[in-house]
Amino acid sequence: MYAVVKTGGKQYRVEVGNKLKVETLSVAVGDEFFLDKVLMVADGESISTGNPLLEKAKVNATVLSHGRHDKVRIFKMRRRKHYQKHQGHRQNYTEIQITGISA
Repeated sequence: MYAVVKTGGKQYRVEVGNKLKVETLSVAVGDEFFLDKVLMVADGESISTGNPLLEKAKVNATVLSHGRHDKVRIFKMRRRKHYQKHQGHRQNYTEIQITGISA
């Protein structure tokens, strides 16, 4: 059984036991919460999709940790113009583990 959920502007295909790094959520470490923006649930051969969301479907998840990704380095340059620009960025994330899917 798997589901497709939407969180942080992105869509993820999740199964029970999966660990994901999603956009930062304001939930404390160790707490359990629900992802209620479920787009699709598949159980074997039966697939149910929403328009755009499934109404009574929920995905249970537990917060494992909060952190920051590795630095992404951005380098812009225009040749022969003496223009160089260096930037860096670290995105925050919340690591979650999927504990249950209910359709």
